[in-house]
Amino acid sequence: MENSIRFAPEGDAALLVEFGREISPEISARVHALRDALARRPIRGVAECVPAFCSLLVIYDPCKVGYTRLVEQLRRRASALSGREEPPRRVFVLPVCYDGEDLAFVAAHAKLPKEEVIRRHSAPDYLIYMLGFLPGFAYLGGLDPALHTPRLASPRTSIPAGAVGIGGEQTGIYPLASPGGWQLIGRTPVRPYDPARAQPILYAAGDAIHFVPVNAGEYAVLEEKQAAGGQIWEVRKE
Repeated sequence: MENSIRFAPEGDAALLVEFGREISPEISARVHALRDALARRPIRGVAECVPAFCSLLVIYDPCKVGYTRLVEQLRRRASALSGREEPPRRVFVLPVCYDGEDLAFVAAHAKLPKEEVIRRHSAPDYLIYMLGFLPGFAYLGGLDPALHTPRLASPRTSIPAGAVGIGGEQTGIYPLASPGGWQLIGRTPVRPYDPARAQPILYAAGDAIHFVPVNAGEYAVLEEKQAAGGQIWEVRKE
């Protein structure tokens, strides 16, 4: 297990701890286990840890800890990890109205009725491998292979905040209005990123997301509740 870990410098104040080259829940669990271990027992000089699909970026102060010494300490910490996949600590249950403009295309590509696309898309708990692209944009794992759908040949110039889409083997939520090339299958009234919240980004890498279908009327009610300051999502702890 230890031999599979690679260390590489990223400039003069960061290094990359790489646990493998494939995207998997097992590797993701090791990434987040090291991040959590460093949060519990910080290493002097380490300022921040940023998880990705297969790696952990460790940002540090070279005036407080040198690269070689830091690698030694990280190697010891990483080798002490169990390597056992842990369940997500939190599962965010989010409502989705499945009325996206590309839902029919996704269904035709999958050779499934739209109702079956909705059922399959809302079935899993999706692991959040990492956050990126936009504040609160979660890269999710666990999409049913039958729903894998190519991205748009020409990306849209603007996608509304809350849009739920599929891009290749992944699915996710656009937290802000932005350009994008994913196939849009629905929308959620929940805002993954809200600068007015005490914690602007709703969830973190290592958590999970579960989608629950709602109709247009229910969506409107939830949107009004959120505008009034209510919480329209649930958190299931595991």
